[in-house]
Amino acid sequence: MMQERAECWLEEATYGMVTVGERGQIVIPAEARRELGIEPGDKLIIMRHPVYAGFVAFKMQSIREFLEMFQREVERLESQFAQSGGEGE
Repeated sequence: MMQERAECWLEEATYGMVTVGERGQIVIPAEARRELGIEPGDKLIIMRHPVYAGFVAFKMQSIREFLEMFQREVERLESQFAQSGGEGE
């Protein structure tokens, strides 16, 4: 069952294949641009995958929103930990 869900997720997360041009350029598939709201002029951050020979790309605004949310969650957890008297250290 777990393998079926993983295969389904991979299929849903795949937009297709692209070819790297002579100048190292790729074209982001239209479906991906539409679904992810990528517009001309948007800045993307390209990061090396930590394990596999590949990369992932994120809209800069998405990274900023994630980091802001992550920071709020860390602050909430720190506050919760302090209020509980620091139990669990």
